[in-house]
Amino acid sequence: MTASEEIQIRECTTVAEFDGCIALQKEAFGLPDQELSPRRHLIVSRQAGGWTLGAFTKDRMVGFVHHLAAVRDNEIFGYSHMMGVAVDYQNKGVGAQLKWAQRARVLAEGRDFIKWTWEPMRARNAHFNLNRLGVIVEAYAENFYGTDYGSDFAGQLQGAPGIDSDRLFASWYLCSERVTQLAQREAIAHAGPPAAAVAIPANWPQLVSDDPGMAKQEQLRVREEFKRALASGLVCAGFDRAAERPRYLFFERAR
Repeated sequence: MTASEEIQIRECTTVAEFDGCIALQKEAFGLPDQELSPRRHLIVSRQAGGWTLGAFTKDRMVGFVHHLAAVRDNEIFGYSHMMGVAVDYQNKGVGAQLKWAQRARVLAEGRDFIKWTWEPMRARNAHFNLNRLGVIVEAYAENFYGTDYGSDFAGQLQGAPGIDSDRLFASWYLCSERVTQLAQREAIAHAGPPAAAVAIPANWPQLVSDDPGMAKQEQLRVREEFKRALASGLVCAGFDRAAERPRYLFFERAR
């Protein structure tokens, strides 16, 4: 990405821009049509207090993040439904620009919390969310969306046992010290060693493809270990990207 390809972040407001979000869903996620968020959903959620930010280079949309207004105990907060980046613009910082722009807008609206989910076995997403954005994980959901879709899920393979759509809930406390430091591009450090860790397979898509039965066993192991750590009062607040044994790191909440 060159200087002439500078990314601009702005709200999507036109039908053409919402259709661009649909095209990016197909490209980035590979979902079947029934799992896409359609144009009407994006338009209606905007009328209900949500919005969609697009990342543009010249006239081309290369990424988007869709933000919903959510309510919990009479408190309004943000729910980030999805974020997608064009394949040729991935690993170029576009996702980070979208997330920090999302944070800035939510703060301007007087809110200080955003929630979303990601798949526990995805090391790249874990690193991005925990280490680069500063989220913490306080909850784990079993089979959140039903059997997952996609060419790298066992649910698509003949005779495979099926892979549940387990998800981690990201809690993004926008005004916390760790998030503020990361927003200012400052490094954050943990106070001492982790109290617990949960390892995940180094190459999850390959494991699902090569040995779906073992992949299912690994998912159940990670699920049990994650839930046990959370039930003990720990929160997940870091990720070790070790190539052979990536691990989620858990700490006492006070730390």
